[in-house]
Amino acid sequence: MSSVHDLTVAQLAARLRARELSAVEAATHFLGRIEQHAGLGAFLATDPEVTLAQARAADQRLAAGDTAPLLGVPIAHKDIFVTRDFPSTAGSKMLAGYRSPFDATVVTRLAQAGAVTLGKLNCDEFAMGSANENSAFGVARNPWDRSRIPGGSSGGSAVAVAARLAAAATGTDTGGSIRQPASFCGITGIKPTYGRASRYGMIAYASSLDQAGPMARTAQDCALLLSAMCGPDPDRDSTCLDRPAEDFARTLGDSVEGLRIGVPREFFGEGVAADVREAIDSALAELCKLGASLVDISLPRTELAIPVYYIIAPAEASSNLSRFDGVKFGHRAKDYADLLDMYKKTRAEGFGDEVKRRIMIGTYVLSHGYYDAYYLQAQKIRRMIADDFRQAFTQCDVIAGPVAPTVAWALGDKADDPVANYLADIFTLPASLAGLPGMSIPCGFGAGSLPVGLQLIGNYFGEAKLLNLAHRYQQATDFHTRAPQGL
Repeated sequence: MSSVHDLTVAQLAARLRARELSAVEAATHFLGRIEQHAGLGAFLATDPEVTLAQARAADQRLAAGDTAPLLGVPIAHKDIFVTRDFPSTAGSKMLAGYRSPFDATVVTRLAQAGAVTLGKLNCDEFAMGSANENSAFGVARNPWDRSRIPGGSSGGSAVAVAARLAAAATGTDTGGSIRQPASFCGITGIKPTYGRASRYGMIAYASSLDQAGPMARTAQDCALLLSAMCGPDPDRDSTCLDRPAEDFARTLGDSVEGLRIGVPREFFGEGVAADVREAIDSALAELCKLGASLVDISLPRTELAIPVYYIIAPAEASSNLSRFDGVKFGHRAKDYADLLDMYKKTRAEGFGDEVKRRIMIGTYVLSHGYYDAYYLQAQKIRRMIADDFRQAFTQCDVIAGPVAPTVAWALGDKADDPVANYLADIFTLPASLAGLPGMSIPCGFGAGSLPVGLQLIGNYFGEAKLLNLAHRYQQATDFHTRAPQGL
C-alpha cells in the first residue's frame, strides 16, 4: 500500500475501476497519512467513520459496475465549503464547531461523481489571506520547508495535495487563493471562469469574485475534477452561469502548434525575483519547443489591480459578514449588557485581526460620502482591467507569466505588514477582477529549492485550452511529479 499516495487521481480511479484496489483500502491509507503528518496543519477536521462509510458505498457502486469518473477517489474540501458530515468553520473562531444542515453544491457534485471525503482543510479565516497565517486554528506549513508559508487562502488544500495526504482537494480563488498556494507548494490548481461553478454553500467572502476550483498534482486530474464541479445551479445560485457541464479532459493531448502565448511586459518588471524569472523563462522556452509562439503584450492597468481589489473585496465582505452577529448561529459573547453590546462583543471576539481590518475598510468605502470616491471608481477601473484583457486576447490565445513575484516566504515574515501580503497578489488579481480562468502549474524551483508556478490565463470559458496546454507541458517536464523530501 506504500505507493497508493503516489498515484494521481486518474491512476487511482483506473486502479479502483480495475478492482486492483478498493475504495476502503485507499481511504484507510490516506487517513493514516493524515494522522502521521498532522504537524503540517493541513486538516481541520477528519471523521474516519464517515470517510470509511463513503468508501464502502463507493466499493458497492464499483461492484455494481458504476463508471462514475471519480468513484472511490479520496479527496478533501477546503473548510469554506459547508458539509453536513464535517464541521464547517471557514477557519474562524466565529464558526468553531458549526455543523451545516446541507452540503455545498460543489461537495454534492463531487460526491455524485464518486469522490470520498477525507475531511476539511485549513484556510485563512473567511478566505482572507495569502499565507494561511490568518486561520483561527493554527498555521499550515509548506511541506517543502516547514518554516515557510504554503500560500493562501487555500493553504491547507495545497499542503494536503503536495504532501500526498489527499489525491486532490477543492479550493476557492477570490484574488489568487488557488493559484498562489498551488505555486508555492508545487502542485496544479485552476480557477475557472467566474460563474462556472456554483457558489451555493461556499461561505462568502466577496460574492462577485469568489470561485471554486480543484487542486491536484496534474492538469489531467484538475480536468477530471473540474468536469464534475461545474454546471448550472439555477435554483440555488443566480450567479452560476446557465452553461452546461463540460468534459474538460476531452482535448487533453491536442497539439499546441501555432498557439499564441501572450507575455505581458508588466508581469516581468523589477519586482519579480531573479530565481522566479529564470524558472518562468525556462517554462516559456519549453512551450515554444512544443510549437507555441510568444507574443509581447501589455496589461497596462496591472498595478491598479491591487487597490481596486482591496476596495471591492472588503466592501463585499463587510456586507457578507454582517450575518455573523451572534444571533442565529456561530459564536456569541457570554457577558453583554444589551443587544448592541452583544453584537459588538461577539464580533470583536469571533473575528481575527485581518477579517476585522477588511470589514472596516469595506464599511468605510461603502459609507456615505466615500462610496463614489472609492467603490464606484474601483468598479470603473475593474471594467478597464477587463478591457485590457479583451484587447490582449485579440493578439494571443493564452497569457502566461509568474503566479507570484517570489517563492514562499518564511512564516511570520509579513504577518505584521498587511500591505506586503497584499502586494504578493499583484499577478493573480487582474484575472480575478476580470472573471477569467487562470491556473498555476509547477515549472521549476527557486531559492531554497522551493517551487515556482507558471500562471496561465485564458479567455472566458477557455479552461479546456488552458488545461491542454498545461497537460502538454507536463508531458514534457517532470516538475509536477516531484515530492517534498521525507514524506
